[in-house]
Amino acid sequence: MKNNERLSGILLHPTSLPSPYGIGDLGETAYRFVDFLVKAEQHLWQILPLTHTGYGDSPYQSFSAYAGQPLLISPAHLMELGLVTAADLLNVPSSDPESVDYGSIIPWKQSVFKKAYTHFMDAGPKLLSLHTEFSDFIQEEQAWLDDYALFMACKSANNGVSWLDWEDKYRRPTPEFKQKLCSALKEQIGFYQFLQFIFYKEWLALKDYANSRGVKIIGDIPIFVSMDSADVWANQHLFQLDTKGYPLKVAGVPPDYFSATGQLWGNPLYDWEAHEKEGFSWWISRIQHQLKSLDILRIDHFRGFESYWSIPYGEKTAINGKWVPAPGYELFRAIQKALGDDLPIIAEDLGIITPEVDALRREFRFPGMKVLQFAFDNMGENDYLPYRFTTPDCVCYTGTHDNDTTLGWYRTLSSDCQRRIRRYTRCTDDETRIGRELIAAALGSIAGYVIFPLQDVLGYDSSARMNTPGTASGNWSWRFTEGALRDELAFALREDTILYGRYHMPAQQTDNEPDTNDELLKEHEAEADAENQLADLEADIENTLTDLETVAEDQLTDLETVAENPLAAKNHVQTGGPNR
Repeated sequence: MKNNERLSGILLHPTSLPSPYGIGDLGETAYRFVDFLVKAEQHLWQILPLTHTGYGDSPYQSFSAYAGQPLLISPAHLMELGLVTAADLLNVPSSDPESVDYGSIIPWKQSVFKKAYTHFMDAGPKLLSLHTEFSDFIQEEQAWLDDYALFMACKSANNGVSWLDWEDKYRRPTPEFKQKLCSALKEQIGFYQFLQFIFYKEWLALKDYANSRGVKIIGDIPIFVSMDSADVWANQHLFQLDTKGYPLKVAGVPPDYFSATGQLWGNPLYDWEAHEKEGFSWWISRIQHQLKSLDILRIDHFRGFESYWSIPYGEKTAINGKWVPAPGYELFRAIQKALGDDLPIIAEDLGIITPEVDALRREFRFPGMKVLQFAFDNMGENDYLPYRFTTPDCVCYTGTHDNDTTLGWYRTLSSDCQRRIRRYTRCTDDETRIGRELIAAALGSIAGYVIFPLQDVLGYDSSARMNTPGTASGNWSWRFTEGALRDELAFALREDTILYGRYHMPAQQTDNEPDTNDELLKEHEAEADAENQLADLEADIENTLTDLETVAEDQLTDLETVAENPLAAKNHVQTGGPNR
């Protein structure tokens, strides 16, 4: 990926946005977040996978590698389209504004979606334009949408259980039986097609808005797909499965920084020989689809393209696995041939990285990742320290979605490590500043791109952590609240961004606009001085008002004393008492 710009941005999944509907969505607050990015001179917005999540609500375990997350559909937008009424949006489950309660939000949103679909189908000519768009969408996305919608309809017909627990005729349907299912489940299939139509209508509009304001979207695609997915169900020959559809081996990683027993993901492994025979067409289609919805792709667990950790199905942990070679070179050459040489891909190269993995990444010019929390969690030297970076072809993070917040992480460090990071970042003893100071260290590095979680911008502790690897619950639910994105926060971030040369000049600059970072910095320093003077003036006024209130209260007390006991007050004055 060619990258000649120094840019920075924020990691925030849309579910973490504020919303009156229990979970962040693609409505007004998403646009306001883009506006905040622009105000703060941030030109990258990184998100987690946008896919339709399954059990555990993890974006990395979804029902499809293609289908969008229906929970992100904005109820307010459905009302704007005339698909639901205000009355339909009543009785939103009460929830913590700082957390998503998936257990209550999913059924509520499903009920809203069903009302919207019913109205859509009944409206007829009143929504003719929307129906035309819907028909075009079905036609254009047929390659993946047909299997996904049928899979979800069958899943509903089987009470939501995994397809491995369906009857044999559903688990491995013949083409003839698929046709019968399409007829029998037509309404349910249409419902899931409709949700995808609305999702992509909203998402692509938001992406266009972000792009128009100079913000690029960095998406995330996991290397593996979920066992309980349309991808595996409809393409069983592309995975390591037995004759009944059960996996022979599953994915994970060996013990590492995040877990002493490794991570047992449970995803089915690819049958790479089958993929090669088909010219890697499934992968080409997947990458092509993502590039329609995103500007840059971060591929999770990139090292799995060189060799992957294969764990026998049925193991309780990831310890008893082994490394198996994968055809990474052949795969990416096929993708390049189909989509072009300059693939906008970031390689997640954390964990156990061998020279072979690094060589694969370099061959295709995919920038890797540098995580500053890994740089300072011990007293030794390592390649994550900013002064050890050797190339700008990398993306520097303070932390990822799998890390604790920087403040939460800092509090777990030894006193020696805490002292070291404070000295490196010139941070004071105010630990709540450590996230912002680590952001500054990242911005000042030679890395082409710098990304930091919003939690670090806000200075939040471990209660705002997005995910703890190896745990099955309590993840993916964090949200920030209305009012958190203050103007002064955007200004401070913008100032640091300009200071470290990550200001992105607009395509069309007027003669009155400064043309260097130094001039911009002077301009913003002047703004800061003006704001400080205004703040001082406001403080003086407030102090004066407080003094006047105090004098008035004292006078009122004296008057009340006189009114209650005139003689005592007279004697008090005559004997030299206070006379105001």
